[in-house]
Amino acid sequence: MGLGIKGLTFLLLLVFLVLCSNVSVSDARSGKHWRQNRAPSTSMLRRKGKGKAGNSHKQYGKGNQNPYQPSPSTSPNVPVNPSESPVQGKGHQGPTMPTPSIGSGPTLPSPPPPLPPLLQTPQPPATPSQNTVFNVVDFGARGDGVTDDTQAFEAAWAEACKVEASTVLVPSELEFVVGPISFSGPYCKPNILFQLDGTILAQTSTRAWGSGLLQWLEFTKLSGISIQGSGVINGRGQEWWTYSDPNDDDEVDAYNVELEKMPQIKPTALRFYGSSNVTVTGITIVNSSQCHLKFDSCQGVLVHDLTISSPENSPNTDGIHLQNSKEVSIHHTNLACGDDCVSIQTGCSDINIHNVNCGPGHGISIGGLGKYNTKACVSNVTVRDVNMFKTMTGVRIKTWQGGSGLVQGIRFSNIQVSEVQTPVIIDQFYCDRTTCRNQTSAVAVSGVQYENIKGTFTIKPAHFACSDNSPCSEITLSGIQLKPLIVPQYHLYNPFCWQAFGELFTPTIPPISCLQIGKPSGNNVMSDHDMC
Repeated sequence: MGLGIKGLTFLLLLVFLVLCSNVSVSDARSGKHWRQNRAPSTSMLRRKGKGKAGNSHKQYGKGNQNPYQPSPSTSPNVPVNPSESPVQGKGHQGPTMPTPSIGSGPTLPSPPPPLPPLLQTPQPPATPSQNTVFNVVDFGARGDGVTDDTQAFEAAWAEACKVEASTVLVPSELEFVVGPISFSGPYCKPNILFQLDGTILAQTSTRAWGSGLLQWLEFTKLSGISIQGSGVINGRGQEWWTYSDPNDDDEVDAYNVELEKMPQIKPTALRFYGSSNVTVTGITIVNSSQCHLKFDSCQGVLVHDLTISSPENSPNTDGIHLQNSKEVSIHHTNLACGDDCVSIQTGCSDINIHNVNCGPGHGISIGGLGKYNTKACVSNVTVRDVNMFKTMTGVRIKTWQGGSGLVQGIRFSNIQVSEVQTPVIIDQFYCDRTTCRNQTSAVAVSGVQYENIKGTFTIKPAHFACSDNSPCSEITLSGIQLKPLIVPQYHLYNPFCWQAFGELFTPTIPPISCLQIGKPSGNNVMSDHDMC
């Protein structure tokens, strides 16, 4: 007890101070005060592999950190939104992150290489927008009725050709002088629209035509091509008609140097060749030097609400000419010209013509077929609900001597004629010259129906001139009511028939008693050479 009371007191005080010091250090290490003012460091988070949901130390579970984070220790197994920070700024609580359960969902692939932060899925190259309009004026066309705008039209077409469902616009209230031009495929995109609201005038300079061309405006090898609008195509054919021979052969005339005027080889105003799904509607074609509208080797043709007009004495100015074309529909159209309103040539089938006004002109004709001893085939033609006024013929089939082939499946129905010279004609001796050589063979004609042909005629009601070697067969007549109309310059004739066989379903006015009932004799059966 050497220490005494003072020594014992000092010893107790020292023990008390040591105990207090241990408590302060423990509290500091437990972080009860300063820990609330600082967010845990990233290194601390990396060291913490587990924790309760909702704790700010919680990440994505063991081995499931955000794949878009730059830390090399991260794992791409469970991708999350890279815009969210793994730790919120203050406090203990962060966003609640669901812990992925093993086996819930598809097996994830092995980690890919790190992606650049702005990498995006490659996009296909931009394509020109559809329904693009190419106005010829924007390409330099003047539209003043004098300047040659051919190059501007060519340039507009070249651009439209590249864009599917594009439009070439010929604006209204302007007159564009254009020389011979070809709007060509076959590499153009489909479904191009040629919107014609203005007027296109044919070039009248002889230099533009050289020794002569067969077409003026030509569309070739296109799919889904359409011409529509309220505009006009004016062929200014008067420049050719003045020096034309009405008995010319259309395509074999030569350039007449002495006249030094327009060449005698005359162009068709508007021609489509080798095209499919063609539409022509709304426009007007006037005064073509030759044929106004031609379809050659086309399939799927629609013509409606069209007007064609030229003087009745304009030579060889057919309205619509069809050749080697199939699935053609022509309706609600007005045709007035100097030749056939519609001419249907070899290679045509599935032709439907209805609700058409024809006149003046030469009527609606199949042929002439078999020229130059060629083979001709025409089938499945319907002409119905047609009005004809002051035409040379009504509905006609004409073939040259010496040809071969077959015309079959023809129906003429509901034809109203007024002052038509000869409403019904089959002529297997067709000749457009003063004389033609007699030949034995002929294009056969079979299966022709005439229904409800009514009105007035000025020369002859019906004319069936068929070949001795290949008589006409299966001609049927019903509802024929044709009355004569006396015109001073014409002489009236009775119906005429030669080697024509068929049947009268109803009495005709006037009587057509010359039609032989039944079929031709067995000696006149069509050979394989005649079949199509």
